[in-house]
Amino acid sequence: MLLIVGTVRLPSANLERARPAMRAMVQASRAEAGCLEYSYGEDVLEPGLIHVKELWSDQPALDAHFASSHIQAWRAAWPALGIGDRNLRAYEVGSPRST
Repeated sequence: MLLIVGTVRLPSANLERARPAMRAMVQASRAEAGCLEYSYGEDVLEPGLIHVKELWSDQPALDAHFASSHIQAWRAAWPALGIGDRNLRAYEVGSPRST
């Protein structure tokens, strides 16, 4: 499995305009084969900081995600929304366990 975690930033004034695009991205990604989890969350202390968490079954599923039309539309929206700072990392992980 592949775990993607990190953040993206946008001007807090653009959050309301960004929500429909983020919602569409999350919903389309969750519907993809191999997507086990996909979420964006606003930081409670830093307006405009969005936390990203994705869990994919394998690299081919992630590759298909990167080639999808909805990720192309999401990336095309970045300039207008002021998204420029992205800090995402991919990790290979094993089976989950309760803590």
